[in-house]
Amino acid sequence: MSAKIRDAEGLLRVIPKPGEQILPKDGETNVLITSALPYCNNVPHLGESANCQIGSRARNRRTLYICGTDEYGTATETQALKEGLTPRELCDKYNVLHVETYKWFELSFDHFGRTSTPLHTEICQEIYSNLSKNGYLEKQIKEQTYCQGCSKFLADRFVEGTCPHCGADTHTITTRSSANMYIKLDALQLRTEEWIRRSWKEGKWSPNAVINADGELVDARLKGGLRPSPVTRDLTWGVPVPKTGGADDEEMDGKFDACIGYPSITANYTSEWKQWWFNQQNVHLYQFMGKDNVYFHTIYFPSTQIGDGRPWTTLYHLSTTEYLNYEGGKFSKSHNRGVFGPAAKETGIPTSVWRYYLLSTRPETADSMFSWADCIAANNNVLLNNFGNFVNRALKFVASQYDSIIPDGGDAPGPLSPNDDIDADFISEVNGHLKDYIDALESVKLRLGLQTVMLLSARGNIYLQASGLNKTLMTENPKRCAQVVSRAVNLIYVLSALVFPYMPTTAESMLEQLNAPARSIPDVLAHDILAGHRIGAPEHLFKRIDEKMADVWRDKFGGIKPSATSLEAGADSTHVAPGMSKRKAAAAKKAADKTAVTTEDTGSKSAEVLAWEQKVAEQGQVVRELKTRTPKTPELEKEVAVAVDELKKLKEELAALQKR
Repeated sequence: MSAKIRDAEGLLRVIPKPGEQILPKDGETNVLITSALPYCNNVPHLGESANCQIGSRARNRRTLYICGTDEYGTATETQALKEGLTPRELCDKYNVLHVETYKWFELSFDHFGRTSTPLHTEICQEIYSNLSKNGYLEKQIKEQTYCQGCSKFLADRFVEGTCPHCGADTHTITTRSSANMYIKLDALQLRTEEWIRRSWKEGKWSPNAVINADGELVDARLKGGLRPSPVTRDLTWGVPVPKTGGADDEEMDGKFDACIGYPSITANYTSEWKQWWFNQQNVHLYQFMGKDNVYFHTIYFPSTQIGDGRPWTTLYHLSTTEYLNYEGGKFSKSHNRGVFGPAAKETGIPTSVWRYYLLSTRPETADSMFSWADCIAANNNVLLNNFGNFVNRALKFVASQYDSIIPDGGDAPGPLSPNDDIDADFISEVNGHLKDYIDALESVKLRLGLQTVMLLSARGNIYLQASGLNKTLMTENPKRCAQVVSRAVNLIYVLSALVFPYMPTTAESMLEQLNAPARSIPDVLAHDILAGHRIGAPEHLFKRIDEKMADVWRDKFGGIKPSATSLEAGADSTHVAPGMSKRKAAAAKKAADKTAVTTEDTGSKSAEVLAWEQKVAEQGQVVRELKTRTPKTPELEKEVAVAVDELKKLKEELAALQKR
């Protein structure tokens, strides 16, 4: 039986065809989205992995989402020397890791590029030349530190320590004068400030360190007066400076070319890139970043655009985040503390769960803390018990009691009346939540939008409970039972659209179970999946995670820890904890030794054993679910046998681990 969906303009989500270039359309609100370009000298951490999702696509707005790796500059040169690679080889290596990580996290970039491309060089050089023509570049000659051992200028970070170029622990340091070109931010300041005030008001920027909620400019650099900033420096890995004279060096400063990566990456996506980047009237530019990048996106790059003199598309809405910290401390790549890049996949936690937890704790107004216990609780208590329970309960009832066919509940196609005789409160509350959700996404309050989704699914659970949906209702009041089922299924259809920007795989699974096409975000609850529609096979959207896994993952990603037992023989006991008295240190050491003996005697479970216990539990659940399915076909029996064999294998592996 074919799907029966209400035919209405704008009901279904418009999905670009494969290979179709997304271009803005005059007279419409076109949305251009960028996420801050991550440096290409290391792997990303979780704060970078789920910083931006927005629902403009789900509202059928023409949307282009651009990102890529920032590849030029001193940081890349330095890391390449550490790893024994050329800068190009280093960027090739980490670009692949970034692409794989973001693909696994299901970030829906229309194009993820990189800045080390010929088009990037061409666009940077054109902007540089325009700044020069318009009188916004000046030469400054300054004394800089110089290593005679390797005949190179040194960045500040290498004035002390080992030289990354020649390997010397101490440098034969001298100073040499070097001519570099500077952008005259001071000459552009008044125009930049006017632009900041106008854009902040029109685009309703999120709280940031440049302009406060009262429209007062609070950035210390603005208040003290902007100063000329270098656009060239002594590099070997960077965008070549146009041969117009002036600078001693030949490369652009990484800070100058980084934000130009947005238009250049767009140019690598489409030759019609100027339709996006020189179209202020029809394009709204939304930019997402951490708070440490605000200056470059609100002062430095806009000043560059103004000085360039062309009618650029400039920032419309700024969405900044504070810091995401880790388990009471900070993420640290140098100490391997926290989850970085592909390691998230190794936990076995599904992408949708990662995305839900990270976006629900998105540090929009203050720093937030990543916690394994909270992550597991978010899955078990919110996604499984609330959201997943509502979807599964309603669809399983349709499958078991109505042979997977949506019954006729008496509702006409179209919006449900908030003055309904029985469900007026339910319909009104759903419509109120929909308005809150749309308002949240329009103002880019992503965390609030996600909270509203969960309020809606909780309202769905209450609706099923209050309506008494069960076999008795079906027998005693079949018309009401059909009405409840139909309205619940249509709420699930709405939820599939609302959850799409946050958890696209979950949305896809819901649509598959509904046997319905992707829909747009509606303004009100409506009767869109009609009577006679056949749904797909209901399945659980989420699985329970054992709370004990918090200790496993906390230990695995805890980083490098100082060990009290790794002291040299004869070391003073105060070395156990610097600052302690000898008496307290000795007592602490005695307690630690006692704990170690107790742990050994009780045979505490290793991280591997706990992980395998979780796998056995999950596979056991798979077997139990398969055995409850009907009808019993040869294909199902074969599937059960395969699952049982896998369970036996996992149990044998667990037994072997427990004997170690």
